[in-house]
Amino acid sequence: MMNKIHHKIIFIITLILLSANAFAQSKNIQLPANWYNLDLTENGYFGISTEKAYRELLNDKKPKENIIVAVIDGGVDINHPDLQNVLWTNKKEIPNNGIDDDGNGYIDDIHGWNFIGSKKGNLEFDNLELIRLYRIYHPKYQSTTNLTPLDSAQKEEYRIYQKIVGDFGKKYEDASKTFPVLMAINKVIDSVARVNNKPMPTLEDIDRYKADNEEEEYVKTIIRKGSKEDGGFEKFYKSIKDGYKQYDAMLKYNLNPKYDMRAELVGDDYSNSNQRNYGNSDVKGPDAFHGSHVSGIIGADRKNGIGIMGVANHVSIMAIRVVPTGDERDKDVANGIRYAVDNGAKVINMSFGKGYKWDKKVVDEAVKYAESKGVLLVHAAGNDNQNNDLEENYPNKYFQSKEAEDYKKANSKPSRPDFIPPPRNNQNNGMGMRPTVGRSPLIKPIPLDSAKFKLPHARNWIEVGASAYKDDDNLKASFSNYGKYNVDVFAPGFLINSTVPDGKYEEADGTSMAAPVVSGLAALILSYYPHLTPVQVREIIMKSVSKVTHKIKYKNEKGENVRVMFNEICVSGGVVNAYNALKLAESYK
Repeated sequence: MMNKIHHKIIFIITLILLSANAFAQSKNIQLPANWYNLDLTENGYFGISTEKAYRELLNDKKPKENIIVAVIDGGVDINHPDLQNVLWTNKKEIPNNGIDDDGNGYIDDIHGWNFIGSKKGNLEFDNLELIRLYRIYHPKYQSTTNLTPLDSAQKEEYRIYQKIVGDFGKKYEDASKTFPVLMAINKVIDSVARVNNKPMPTLEDIDRYKADNEEEEYVKTIIRKGSKEDGGFEKFYKSIKDGYKQYDAMLKYNLNPKYDMRAELVGDDYSNSNQRNYGNSDVKGPDAFHGSHVSGIIGADRKNGIGIMGVANHVSIMAIRVVPTGDERDKDVANGIRYAVDNGAKVINMSFGKGYKWDKKVVDEAVKYAESKGVLLVHAAGNDNQNNDLEENYPNKYFQSKEAEDYKKANSKPSRPDFIPPPRNNQNNGMGMRPTVGRSPLIKPIPLDSAKFKLPHARNWIEVGASAYKDDDNLKASFSNYGKYNVDVFAPGFLINSTVPDGKYEEADGTSMAAPVVSGLAALILSYYPHLTPVQVREIIMKSVSKVTHKIKYKNEKGENVRVMFNEICVSGGVVNAYNALKLAESYK
């Protein structure tokens, strides 16, 4: 699960109830709809120079190959007018005849496959991975103390269990405190709508509304300030409605140990990691917002004269549904990767992630399979303003290997206390508590043993952080995860306009939006230079970034305000650039 709007809601509430976050980009701005494809020098927006590349480098060239990009996500609206002409179609399968015509084990897989559904319907909600692990470990360790005799395997499980309990408590507290605020805002908005007999009121309607009590008057203030920060009441309204829906699901399903509909709605043998053939052909599913948005960024039709233009111009989108509202499961992710590889994808976009793993081995095997077949994997770094060099983020490129196990044993240290709150600028520390502010921007960095980043890992993997539109010290999107060793590149991921269900277009933020910018770029490169290997494409993308030569600011893992060079938060030290990448690709023979 990649938090779709969680960071946005937390920022709004933190901004209003606490104070403005000086390091967060303001939404009160009108950007060109295609700013991420524009050029910094020509247009003044730190895009990836896609349009310049088409105009100056590709104008007289014809693409040599159509590139299939698999979007492993929560579903894709295959009827969107800006996507329907760029969908991958399985020509060996006859639509809707209930027969597996091509014998690949998937019946009627015309545009992809849904691994979280069955004949009974689709799994819309699931737990976070930490809750699934809590269900396993809690009965075993709830009465365990530090004096309980445990063998080495049990000690490791107990360590994980303690961390799970701490994270569970923090997440539940956050949701329990945030949801009532969203309820109060939602209640006032709905009351004003009823009074004015409108489906959605205006800000003027809010101002004229006579509050019943002090709480409602305060909520009116929140709405006014939030609308200003969010760039208008309509955007604020959608943020609140989406936030209410997300936190409602968080409490009812994601953080509820009693909720588990997997067996009923998917019906696979979940204990069998190697089971491949389950699911259904409904690639849209119950909520295709995220996957549709991702797909449009990669390859929305550039020739139909409507809507937006994706990064790549000769691409087919393969829709693979594995991500519910909740955390994706490792078995489904592995099967999604294998399905994409077996059906011709050359690039796989993975705009999802989580903080815990259950069956990493099966994902590792799928990643190795993709590597052996020449497929590039592009993964979003995450939206918690987290240092991925220090914190776990799954899936990742590192393999569960003997070398990794030996390293872990040789460098094992006492775990940090469970309840140190991660001071991330997209999360509040409880209502009314202002996040800690560092005393000095000159902070000595936490020492890292870089040897662990040389452990066995995939070479066909790109990890992507999110950048904003302006070439200043706020270039790093405030929510974006980062990592000097583990985040390879940054790409635009702030106020990105793209396709959403029912033929619509909306702006969204996240590394989920940055990753498809890179996937689109990879497909663009491969469509003109199909002989390139995943390792070469990765190398080209990383070597051709627009280097950021000034310092950027953000809050680090200690909650301290820091200013560092861009190469301190990612490997390449820059933002991807299509124009530079295509020029460099020309030199690879």
